[in-house]
Amino acid sequence: MNIFAKAAQLEEENIPFALANIIETRGSAPRHSGQMIVKADGSIIGTVGGGMIERYVIEQSLEALQERKARVVKGRMTRSGPEAMGMDCGGAMSVFIDVYGLRPSLILIGAGHVNRAVSHAAHVLGFDITVADAYAESLAEEHFPAGTKRVLGQNMEDAIDKLEINKDSFVVIATNHQDQDAITKVVDCDTRYIGLMASRRKVQTLFNHLRKCNVSEAHIQAIHSPIGFNIGAETPDEIAISIMAEVLKVKHQSAGGLMKDDTRLNRNKLVLVRGAGDIATGVAIRLKNAGFKVVMTDISQPTVIRCTVSFAQCLYGKPAEVEGITARKAKNCEEVFKLIDDNQIPVMVDEDCCSLANLKPTFVVDAILAKRNLGTTRDMAPITIALGPGFTAGEDCDAVIETNRGHHLGRIIYNGATQANTGIPGNIGGYTHQRVLRATCNGTMHNHVKLGDIVEEGDVIAHVGDSPVVAPLGGMVRGLLNNGLTVTEGFKIGDIDPRGIEADYTTVSDKARAIGGSVLEAMLHLEHTTLN
Repeated sequence: MNIFAKAAQLEEENIPFALANIIETRGSAPRHSGQMIVKADGSIIGTVGGGMIERYVIEQSLEALQERKARVVKGRMTRSGPEAMGMDCGGAMSVFIDVYGLRPSLILIGAGHVNRAVSHAAHVLGFDITVADAYAESLAEEHFPAGTKRVLGQNMEDAIDKLEINKDSFVVIATNHQDQDAITKVVDCDTRYIGLMASRRKVQTLFNHLRKCNVSEAHIQAIHSPIGFNIGAETPDEIAISIMAEVLKVKHQSAGGLMKDDTRLNRNKLVLVRGAGDIATGVAIRLKNAGFKVVMTDISQPTVIRCTVSFAQCLYGKPAEVEGITARKAKNCEEVFKLIDDNQIPVMVDEDCCSLANLKPTFVVDAILAKRNLGTTRDMAPITIALGPGFTAGEDCDAVIETNRGHHLGRIIYNGATQANTGIPGNIGGYTHQRVLRATCNGTMHNHVKLGDIVEEGDVIAHVGDSPVVAPLGGMVRGLLNNGLTVTEGFKIGDIDPRGIEADYTTVSDKARAIGGSVLEAMLHLEHTTLN
């Protein structure tokens, strides 16, 4: 049996596997063509060259299976040694890894008319279907599409005990009189989706029952009930379409809604802001107040110093609130849309913007302010805007905003670059470099003051390891890294505002407001001129 026949057999049996295929080679490579099947247990069929490269491809294939996403991996030999794939013989190779045998699992509890219709709708959508009930006649083979697994129990709870429900399962409960037993049994399961067919009045009764059973509120609120989209469905077939529409919405982590409401002329489109520091937060607030839906991304431990006005602070645990707007950490795209629906700003740990494919934002705003481009490209969204040095409008973004203080602060550039990085902090009260606090050595931050404290010149602000960091001048501590972060010598860890008590550390700065206004103007201009 050749490798493609084996792949077809595995897919037919819904056995997870990755198929790695060499798509490009340069120079001396162990193979210039080849395919390899990698199963979830790490076993392989075929080869892409053996040695270190093959071990790396196996590792990447297992990760792709875990993430349920295809990927391209590349590698080359450098003078200092193998890079990425680690080729023993030099040269370079690209391998495309796709994943198969991962049909989503749909578990139908109750084998009545609705779930029978759901099974047929789900079958053509590629779901792996299991139906459970306590009545053998309801589970008759002729009621369901070919390949449906049928589970019979002495009662509904016994039938559910026989099911394999996991974190990738979609569960639909549609029973006549056993919904309380079913939802009580399933509610604590870790699943992708639990949908319950019931009237609004009955939903409240069932939810109150779950609360009396000490089920957590988070698990209760995660139940989709009443189930499905409101399309006026009455017949079982119509209800099945409504239910599967909601299941697909969750599966694809989509915002849902009418396609006409997602046209390019609708201002309530999604804006992805890269970075969640104080300037990015000012931008996000301006955009949200203007009616846009905003999601932000950052690294897992952001090194922001203006913590009280940075939505990145929510990645350390508690929600962050700035000027009446709340930001919360979102673990995945589904949580992003839930938080947006709750009128909050979601912040994801997503340094490389891997969520773009699922979020599909109309706008991307690079507000990292790293003084260089950390990976933003013009094709990330229909409209891409960047802040500060490191970008060229017309090449890697559609517009770039000047961030250097002075006459041109907030200037929108549609063709070209901003001023080069001066390396000089903004002038406040005649102080520039003097007001900035930097780590005196490599080590862990231990703060002795908090934001908003008034200090005198020479006061110990923090220790980095055993080395003290002292205030270079008197004033208000307006910026300070989170306690416990590890920093390197010379790293900016805070700043002192010489205006003292007159300084404001709780609201968005004038600079952030100016830049936020410019981003909004650029978005509206580009939307009108390029998307209209």
